[in-house]
Amino acid sequence: MSFDPLALARDIKAAQDHALSIAPLTGRYPGFGLARAYEVAAHVHEARVAQGARLAGRKIGFTNPDMWAALGVDFPVWGRVYDHTAVQCDGGEVLCRLDRYVEPRIEPEIVLHFRDAPPPTRDLARILDCVDWIAHGYELVQSHFPAWQFQAADTVADNALHGALFIGAPEAPASLGPDLIDRLRRFRVELSCNGIRRETGCGENVLGNPLAALAHLLEVLADRPAGEGIQAGELVTTGTLTKAYPVHPGETWSTALDGLDLPGLRIVFAA
Repeated sequence: MSFDPLALARDIKAAQDHALSIAPLTGRYPGFGLARAYEVAAHVHEARVAQGARLAGRKIGFTNPDMWAALGVDFPVWGRVYDHTAVQCDGGEVLCRLDRYVEPRIEPEIVLHFRDAPPPTRDLARILDCVDWIAHGYELVQSHFPAWQFQAADTVADNALHGALFIGAPEAPASLGPDLIDRLRRFRVELSCNGIRRETGCGENVLGNPLAALAHLLEVLADRPAGEGIQAGELVTTGTLTKAYPVHPGETWSTALDGLDLPGLRIVFAA
């Protein structure tokens, strides 16, 4: 069945703007794959920029292989983060209203900010040399496809399920001590809801290391049109360190990190 990428982009953007659920695109268009999905996502991005949105960076999704079977995917995807979806919460606590999101879930992550544009490389030290700050954060992801039933191409078209990014206090890599690459792999994060621990994750859950997730993204972007590479001044949130957990009004979620000198975060959810 033929389809109009611009029309699909309008449908996706309306779902994002008005917290609507829609049928998966792959169910309506059996030939809808990743190439078409990134095309639709690019049209949504163009529409947002035309309305005044500013690109803040990228998000990498599905970097935790433990989640792949449950979500029906087997590789990472990427989407865009905007100035209106990135929230700095240096005080360590933030209030989030959930009425603008559809079936939201929380993901504790590591956020990297780039002083220089990183080159496509698997050398994690070269990537780290381009980073001017690192922070712990939460990504709030959502599914406009009912009950989180989708294929990878659906999520790509829907900006990799990005809802919002809450960013904790940033720290320069040098302030985090020696052997940072190894500690980014080994550190642990405890995720709790209303004071009850839900899961303990680690940096290794993110494709082996948050920096390795970034290396994967750089390889993917190298095959994209010129100008889509990560630029100086962008941030990248590297994927969830635990499973993604549904969130509800009245809940308070918190994290504590061990092995990496970054403060934990508290997020209070309201209707």
